[in-house]
Amino acid sequence: MSNTTADSYSISELAQEFGITTRTIRFYEDKGLLCPERRGQTRIYSPEDRVRLKLILRGKRLGFSLDESREIIDMYDPAKGNVEQLNRLLERIDSKRQQLLQQQRDIEKMLSQLDEATARTQVALKQQMT
Repeated sequence: MSNTTADSYSISELAQEFGITTRTIRFYEDKGLLCPERRGQTRIYSPEDRVRLKLILRGKRLGFSLDESREIIDMYDPAKGNVEQLNRLLERIDSKRQQLLQQQRDIEKMLSQLDEATARTQVALKQQMT
């Protein structure tokens, strides 16, 4: 049974919802990405903490570092809107896409070189056997 209210979450509830360990959540807390309220030893996470955790995990899936995720998440300002935040997110996504495309080109080049080395080695092996 949960000790949290309808507008708050325990660490175990968040861990279960997002399929992560409580240790992972505590790690994000240690890094300053989450700041739950404390009632004694119990951590009480707000809906805002839940959204931050969701965004951290989304950033991780997109290949962002924790610092990159923090930068984007911390830019949100309800008073000013989130145009700047969204533009920064688009910049980060484009940068990550370019990095992945370069890695893809590098992998394709390496595979081609491996194919050539395999072919040369097979030819040399056949020559040795005849």
